[in-house]
Amino acid sequence: MAKTKIVVIQLKEIIYTVIFAALGILLILLLIFMFSGKDKEDVATDTKLYKAGVWTTSIPLSDTVINLEVILDEDHIKSVRIVNIDETITTMYPLVEPALEEISAQLNNGVPIDQLQLKDDSKYTQTLLIEAIKVVLEKAKATP
Repeated sequence: MAKTKIVVIQLKEIIYTVIFAALGILLILLLIFMFSGKDKEDVATDTKLYKAGVWTTSIPLSDTVINLEVILDEDHIKSVRIVNIDETITTMYPLVEPALEEISAQLNNGVPIDQLQLKDDSKYTQTLLIEAIKVVLEKAKATP
């Protein structure tokens, strides 16, 4: 007759084998994801929102024009200012400069342009300036 073999496997050995097999599979998956990820260039192009540089736009006010300059990095607005402002503009529209300073301060603090807080005394002036900044951002938007 055939000899019967009795194999005794303890539960502790089975648990250790399952744990080590799971850790081995996890290690293999981790290595696959680490080395098959995107290149650094692909990641850099994904986070690029704007074309970096100095962008300008004109805002018509009655018979004069305000030139607005926006300096952009690839991912945020660095500064916003009025270029070559005429003395007649500051006399006729005294809220333009303080309103732009308030907007620029908020943008420098990292507030998104859609979440800017407007002051009640210069709400319409700030709205006009924000719309001009949005026009500049549309022009400067990075295309993939």
